[in-house]
Amino acid sequence: MKRSPSKSKECTLNAEDGYVRMFLRGRPVTMHIPDEQRESYSLDHKAALPDRKLKLQWVYGYRGRDCRSNLYLLPTGEIVYFNASVVVLYNTEEQQQRHYLGHNDDVKCLSVHPDMVTIATGQVAGTSKDGKLLAPHVRVWDSVSLNTLHVIGMGVFDRAVTCVSFSKSNGGAFLCAVDDANDHILSVWNWQKEKQLADVKCSNDSVLGAVFHPMDANLIVTCGKSHINFWTMEGNTLTKRQGLFEKHEKPKYVLCVAFAENGDAITGDSSGNIYVWAKGGNRISQVVSGAHEGGIFSVCVLKDGTVVSGGGKDRKVVLWDRDYSKQSEMEVGEAFGPVRALAEGKPGELFIGTTKNAIIRAAFPDTLTPIVQGHTDELWGLDVHPTMEQFVTCSQDRQVHLWDTNSHQPLWSKTIEDPARSAGFHPSGAVLAVGTMTGRWLVLDTDTRDLVSMHTDGNEIISNIKYSPDGNFLAVGSHDNFVYIYAVTENGRKYSRVGKCTGHSSFVTHLDWSTDSQYLVTNSGDYEILFWEASSGKHVTSMDTVRNLEWATSTCPLAFSTFGVWPDGADGTDINAVCRSHDGSLLASADDFGKVHLFSFPCSQPRAPSHMYGGHSSHVTNIAFLHDDSHLISTGGKDTSVLQWVFA
Repeated sequence: MKRSPSKSKECTLNAEDGYVRMFLRGRPVTMHIPDEQRESYSLDHKAALPDRKLKLQWVYGYRGRDCRSNLYLLPTGEIVYFNASVVVLYNTEEQQQRHYLGHNDDVKCLSVHPDMVTIATGQVAGTSKDGKLLAPHVRVWDSVSLNTLHVIGMGVFDRAVTCVSFSKSNGGAFLCAVDDANDHILSVWNWQKEKQLADVKCSNDSVLGAVFHPMDANLIVTCGKSHINFWTMEGNTLTKRQGLFEKHEKPKYVLCVAFAENGDAITGDSSGNIYVWAKGGNRISQVVSGAHEGGIFSVCVLKDGTVVSGGGKDRKVVLWDRDYSKQSEMEVGEAFGPVRALAEGKPGELFIGTTKNAIIRAAFPDTLTPIVQGHTDELWGLDVHPTMEQFVTCSQDRQVHLWDTNSHQPLWSKTIEDPARSAGFHPSGAVLAVGTMTGRWLVLDTDTRDLVSMHTDGNEIISNIKYSPDGNFLAVGSHDNFVYIYAVTENGRKYSRVGKCTGHSSFVTHLDWSTDSQYLVTNSGDYEILFWEASSGKHVTSMDTVRNLEWATSTCPLAFSTFGVWPDGADGTDINAVCRSHDGSLLASADDFGKVHLFSFPCSQPRAPSHMYGGHSSHVTNIAFLHDDSHLISTGGKDTSVLQWVFA
């Protein structure tokens, strides 16, 4: 057996016995070569890049759960907002999205320049593939061309940029930003020269908003935990005057600030009060107490001078006239959650962003149409419909959504009792199995979303749930190290357990069925590859039985046909999912670094070349090709986003 030293650490070939061995974290992983490739296979063969490329087509969801002031309407008719590391420009009339992809990790804040074309977005500190920190920074870009104009504050900001705002009155020449350092540093920049003009420690407590006064380019208002501060910039110093609450109730949080036509500052706070601060001063001139029950997350001054406020606990959107008398109100449904951001749309129209990551188009008195919906907690569960342009996602938020890839809307949503982790369609498409974090799994009717069946296997995460190609079996892979096998009858309506695969010494991560529905292959948390007889759950140890099997899917990252996806020096947890296209020509992978990769299939050469795509933030958790290979769907874990890719 020839061994070149470079290969010995990474990969070795045993031609005699017909296997390749790779090492993950020092553990050997042995993969057997199918007989038809044994003669010709060489580790030195160079794999080719796939001839097809991906383009991001659609971003599902919106980041409302923990970000604010991040929804605006542009003169192009597009609304602009962000999710994961993508800034989305969405034309709701034409059902088209464009995407700014300059960021390499979560976007946290957004501001639109007075010219209504230039946009600034700030991001968190990221981590590159080799574990290096990527500095938090602000990117200034053109919303028509999507070109990056300036990158500001590399190496200056700490942890994340949480607030960003252009000045209004001097042609928008200044930009202010607040970072997530312990002292929450407020800095002011000449953004065109990428030059810092001033900075100051803003507050030890969290800062939720920072905005320039519309009539004075040297006045900035910041608000947050138990404070509102008025900052005056002279030269390169910023001087603070604290807002005085005097005889009025001092709130725990001042949540948002906006400006009336006459220059008064208007704040909404955690006690549900609206305070008006007379222009240029730091005292309250008018109070609307109890404007909302619970916090007021957003205040928006409309072009005609009237004011709209959005409530947290009460989920109400209230219209006030210029004298702060209530004109009208409407309530956002509980499914969409509290109001997070408000933006004026066309005359008479509003856009509402919510903390449950939805965006709603609204008009008083009571028109509310959801136009963007998303998950609100860690997302892993994904599967594609066997014959239709649909896919299902399920998340730890206990929501199951069946999505239509053309309308980009959920066909239905269902709340289940447990946080969800995995999903699988029956080959008929009639039912859908959902695995949860608690060992429970359920079967839903795909048309009516009714519960068809419910079972419990162990009390740990069901990481994988998959029907056999003939639809007669269901394999349920668990974090308790077992795979439970059920016989399926009545087109997915009846289940009886026929086997339990016992042999893994760590949790089951991935599984695939053979095309004849007779065998299963599984991967586990300690990088084992095991094979099983489906009808009995018996462990198959003879490699000659399994090395030539055809697999209905390729979702195991540890397999002879997929191991090329592993990068140099990979930790065995770096790749969360792989998926082969239905025509067998492509393999996609989802990694821990926010990237989707596209490889040629089979992917059986070490460190195969790939096309790489950003858009998610840290962990991309799952990936799947639509039944006709027209699109690729990827899910983000912590970023809760779903991205739809099309072949460019």
